[in-house]
Amino acid sequence: MRKEPRQERSRQMVERIVAAGRTVLARDGYARFVTTRVADEAGISPGSLYQYFRNKDELLTVLMERFWAETGDRVTASLADRFTDPPERLIPNAVEALLSAMEHDSQLLRVVTEEVPPRYSEDHLHALRRRIQDLGSAYLAGRAPGERGGTTRSWVIVSAMEALSVRWVLERPAIRREELVEELTTLVTNYLTGTKTV
Repeated sequence: MRKEPRQERSRQMVERIVAAGRTVLARDGYARFVTTRVADEAGISPGSLYQYFRNKDELLTVLMERFWAETGDRVTASLADRFTDPPERLIPNAVEALLSAMEHDSQLLRVVTEEVPPRYSEDHLHALRRRIQDLGSAYLAGRAPGERGGTTRSWVIVSAMEALSVRWVLERPAIRREELVEELTTLVTNYLTGTKTV
């Protein structure tokens, strides 16, 4: 169990270590992420780092928790005042919010999704997905009260948008951002308004 900082100076030290860890992870990748590099980046001794994080695993867990929570904060903050918008305005705004959140630190996103073992991220990533899906479910319920399947539809939409957004940010295909926003908007709109086939 890592030491919880109680004083302002201790909290500042934790933030310094976390910021250094983020820099090292993004710059050097998971394979070269070690506490001695983080301590060097933070300008402290390894012993000082170990007062707050017992090992690399504890630090990585905090880094992943912060990374996915910040991503969720960016998305929800962008959408918070738009839940009364009609779908034709809300959907492209949601796509833009997700893309911007993923682009915020694309190098770290690459390392997190391609190198860091899933055990460090999966709980935090699931929490982010649930958070966005809950927003989607609430929006769908507000549009069509009593309609069933809002949770399932929200899961499908969020999963598709997340996967496509991450791939676009990491792969940078020859598709302009505006085109991607338009295509994702069409995809989601057609899914929400289309007739189901049995």
